[in-house]
Amino acid sequence: MCDGAKLLAEAIGSGVLIDAVLFRENVPLPDLSSLGGARAYTLSDDVFTLVSPLENSPGPVFTARFPALPEGRPERVIVLENVQDPGNVGTVLRTAAAMGCGLVILTGECADPYNPKTVRSAMGALFRQPLSELPLRDLKAKLDGWGLPLYGAALAPDAEDVRALSLGHAALAVGNEGHGLSEELLSMCDKKVIIPMTPGSESLNAAVAASILLWEAARDLHI
Repeated sequence: MCDGAKLLAEAIGSGVLIDAVLFRENVPLPDLSSLGGARAYTLSDDVFTLVSPLENSPGPVFTARFPALPEGRPERVIVLENVQDPGNVGTVLRTAAAMGCGLVILTGECADPYNPKTVRSAMGALFRQPLSELPLRDLKAKLDGWGLPLYGAALAPDAEDVRALSLGHAALAVGNEGHGLSEELLSMCDKKVIIPMTPGSESLNAAVAASILLWEAARDLHI
């Protein structure tokens, strides 16, 4: 369920299939020919208020079919484990799309990527960014099949400075906002990596940490 004219424009521009669009009465309608044959309805204010995930939204509200996963081996992957804040998951999806990341994998108890808050935070990236939800037990075998080493972000004594590693062809794992990566996932990692911070800084927000890693990976490939 998506809400807003900007998000609808992003969906149309990305070429995804739009199922249905709900407009609020007394709000000017766009050119309906751009909807590609999607069903369109106009709702009274009281009904629209019940349908919309936002308060006082002018709409429209619409449903869309997100693109299927591309076939083949991704060059770069970001793995989120137990990242429960929808805003953080959406921000990572938005950054991954901007940095040309091949795939975002959600494992463990992550926020629903199709939660309205996640969709809003992703700012249309869900229409473009390949995304997969994968049980932790299957993660390492999947990455090994693609020939991608797994690097886990961790505040650990044996973690290596992220600037000293080549991240351009790798899977990068970021954990829960409060507890980081689980011991099970850390045990799968080929290396642990750390983002240098000034003394006294405890940790970074999960989405910020993931964004820095994605930037470093893109920089390695001169993107």
